[in-house]
Amino acid sequence: MDIAAMSMGLSQMKVAQQASISVMKIAMDSAKGQAGDMAKMLEANTKMMEQSVKPHVGGNLDIKL
Repeated sequence: MDIAAMSMGLSQMKVAQQASISVMKIAMDSAKGQAGDMAKMLEANTKMMEQSVKPHVGGNLDIKL
């Protein structure tokens, strides 16, 4: 077995693994940002829908006996 060839092969595998881990970290950070933005957007849309659907209904209760 050629020790030098094995050493180069292992070194190349380590570099490839480090590169793939870096790309995965970038993708995870991007996904976290998108999830946060989506949550903010859903919260804003929920508030707008609650206000727009008949805001005057249910505010007062008139009872006659």
